Amino acid sequence: MCSDFIVAIELVGNDCIDQWKKVMGPTNCQIARVDAPQSLRAIFGQDGVKNSLHGSDSAATAKRELDFFFSKQSQLKKTAIFKNCTCCVIKPHIVKQKLSGKIIDIILSEGYEISAMQSFFLDRPTSEEFLDLYKGVLPDFIQIVDHLASGLSIALEVRQENVVQHFRELCGPFDPQIAKQSRSNSIRAQFGIDRVRNAVHCTDLQEDGLLEVEFFFCILQNQ
Repeated sequence: MCSDFIVAIELVGNDCIDQWKKVMGPTNCQIARVDAPQSLRAIFGQDGVKNSLHGSDSAATAKRELDFFFSKQSQLKKTAIFKNCTCCVIKPHIVKQKLSGKIIDIILSEGYEISAMQSFFLDRPTSEEFLDLYKGVLPDFIQIVDHLASGLSIALEVRQENVVQHFRELCGPFDPQIAKQSRSNSIRAQFGIDRVRNAVHCTDLQEDGLLEVEFFFCILQNQ
């Protein structure tokens, strides 16, 4: 499996392996288009090799493959580069609404490189530690901490030249209502609800881009 960018996901559910195999469809995309036309491989696959998705075929295989990607002993090379980077965190309400993919598509379509991506379930102390720089600055600080700790979020290392400033412009003003008026095409204007559920966190200051990326892809990785 060789690609510029792949995403590994742990799926959890009743009878998860068999149910996921049904959602993916047959390995060969041509067969999938005939036998399971609504399956993911039928819709997105190209051929028997570029069939868009891989899934474990047994419990034993699932354990081995999950260990390969996600165990603390995994020797898989981390993709974070820690250079010319900023941090983006897709907030829990976006993940719950299954809108993360649309935000990632916007980021990529604007020419940014996503060099690292991982989901995190931050407890409240960790959420507050990450946002500590904004304590005393944001009047909604406590509510924002609580929201970030309320469910699964997705952290990204986003790269480009002068990325902190440019990416902030793509995200839009902190308040989605202001974003809708002044930057209607921004991420927060399109997906934000209010100042707490404003779709994404992005690094505010140039000197903090690397620090915030390191928090997710270095500090939390080594705990």
